[in-house]
Amino acid sequence: MKPSIPQGTRDFGPEVVKKRNYIFRTIQAVFELYGFAPLETPALENLDTLMGKYGDEGDKLIFKILNNGLNDPKNIQKAQLAFANVTEGKNDKNLTERALRYDLTIPFARYVAMNIGQLTLPFKRFQMQPVWRADRPQKGRYREFYQCDADIVGSKSLLNEVELVNIYSTVFQQLGIDVSIRINSRKILTALAEVCGGLEKLTDITVAIDKLDKIGIQKVKEELLSKNLSESQIAIIEQYLQISGNNQTQLACLTQLLGNSEIGQKGIEEINFILNFHQNNSALTVDFTLARGLNYYTGVIFEVKANDVQMGSIGGGGRYDDLTGLFGVPNIPGVGISFGVDRIYDVMEERALFPTTISIGTEVLFFNLGDAECKTAYHLMQLLRNKGISCEIYHENTKFDKQFKYAEKKSIPYVVMIGSKEIAEGTCIIKHLPTSTQVTLPQAEMTNYAFQ
Repeated sequence: MKPSIPQGTRDFGPEVVKKRNYIFRTIQAVFELYGFAPLETPALENLDTLMGKYGDEGDKLIFKILNNGLNDPKNIQKAQLAFANVTEGKNDKNLTERALRYDLTIPFARYVAMNIGQLTLPFKRFQMQPVWRADRPQKGRYREFYQCDADIVGSKSLLNEVELVNIYSTVFQQLGIDVSIRINSRKILTALAEVCGGLEKLTDITVAIDKLDKIGIQKVKEELLSKNLSESQIAIIEQYLQISGNNQTQLACLTQLLGNSEIGQKGIEEINFILNFHQNNSALTVDFTLARGLNYYTGVIFEVKANDVQMGSIGGGGRYDDLTGLFGVPNIPGVGISFGVDRIYDVMEERALFPTTISIGTEVLFFNLGDAECKTAYHLMQLLRNKGISCEIYHENTKFDKQFKYAEKKSIPYVVMIGSKEIAEGTCIIKHLPTSTQVTLPQAEMTNYAFQ
């Protein structure tokens, strides 16, 4: 049987890993610059921790893990009954009690709830780990992918949102990606539901609006109609979705549409607060079609898209002022953002944005020209390694041509050759392959040579 991997997952070869690590290092450096500390949580979470936190659409994408020992004769009948429950859309602990994490936010909230007494608030953490979703694989959408999150809990200050916008701007500027950072507020969406006279339909409205880019306005209207919203309510939502213009024009139109809604005015005030800190940030735009159909968001929400690239969002997040309340620790406000590393990689690859130096691994290859020569070469190689220069020695004594081809295939720029003559004279030959130039140096001076 030909070996394969599960659909929606990928192997990463050395060149890809180097590029991905470049993205990780860039993001982590900015996180740390802004005072965030690292955190890791298990790949597995209890199913109860995850279910009911992502809305009906999200819950369907959670990878559930079968319990151990289901083939034990004592458990077979229970498992059969449990499976019947699961096929009816119910969860049954006799079949599954654990799941792969869907994102990093809910596990973070669980961590905070479990450790609240030991944390200094506000607590700022970043987390860079894989997550899993039982989604339909397509370009930019995988079943296993990495997220890089930064969250702040224990503070209601909008300065946190201002900082998170800066983090997005800084990271994407350093990566060379031209982006649009879109913001909206769940308070504004709540006000829209109020104005429509259907506050209880807030989730239906946000889920439908969240699909606007994928299915278009007509399909959104059809979905809202299927959720028992009236034609007049849908007309207000359509008017809302058609608001356009610059940031201030959109806010003015929205103020008129929402009227005297208290929560709507609060949402507009919060958007204005953030915009006032970013008056020179042309990437930051108001987008009232942004919904982010996750139930736990309560305030400002973010989404980042790469300009002029056919790709979904490459970042997103928002405020969730009672997420830990889901775990019995109420009134702990929080806000966070996430970077979609896999999509960021695809954008950078498509636009050839990775520095060419990333592909350089080994800088110097020492030729293997015999037992005594190998020992001398190995000693000098260690001296270069101690100076931070990456080196390797060819694994066997073989003809020059084969060792040269190895260096060329691995794009190693320098080779060092030490034969019997060089041992006798205490010298070495250093050749720069891209230019075909070479020098002969005393071995004692090799560590001072500028390998660059």
